[in-house]
Amino acid sequence: MIKILIVEDDENIAKLIVTTLSLSGYESKVCHNGKAAIDLIYQEMFDLILLDIMLPETDGFEVMKRIQKRNIPVIFLTALQNVADKVKGLRLGAEDYIVKPFESIELLARIEVVLRRAHKLTRCYQYLDINVDVEQHIITKKEEMIALTPKEFNVFVFFLQHPDIVLTRERLLAEIWGYEFEGETRTVDIHIQQIRKKLGLEKCLVTIPKLGYRLESR
Repeated sequence: MIKILIVEDDENIAKLIVTTLSLSGYESKVCHNGKAAIDLIYQEMFDLILLDIMLPETDGFEVMKRIQKRNIPVIFLTALQNVADKVKGLRLGAEDYIVKPFESIELLARIEVVLRRAHKLTRCYQYLDINVDVEQHIITKKEEMIALTPKEFNVFVFFLQHPDIVLTRERLLAEIWGYEFEGETRTVDIHIQQIRKKLGLEKCLVTIPKLGYRLESR
């Protein structure tokens, strides 16, 4: 599982980020000041760091300088909107720079881009007798190729990325079709039915009444 360190002194913002990451299947840990963050980064392994700039004891820029040897991707999260600060952060080696306040979906999208760029995200998946190659857009079951539509493919991959998590129809619409999609949640149901039928997942891709769907890991 991807492990992300959140270095943020505002407890409410930190809690919100933790919740957002948890719902997307990421493991996270929170640190509230820069000096402690440096120690933690050298003690534990992290795949990504979300780093505030204005921190107690040691600011985010100094933290960035001190952890460069760890070679961990960093996204700055900050209320500072000065272009000079953004340039400074990027020149120090940060992968991205997000200004507060930000939408959760934007944060998740930026995280996914950075993780993919750092080759932290899995691009091939195996589930039971099903193999998925995301780059080649190929799904095979018992070595036989299965034809899914592009949207069916994306929906199934999203479930593979979030096993054992209940995904609502609204979230699937937002993630796969985009927030501007004007269709009904029935669209999701139809795609789920086709995925179950084509991949034989009637017992594994289960309906959670009044909530949505969940792909069972076992």
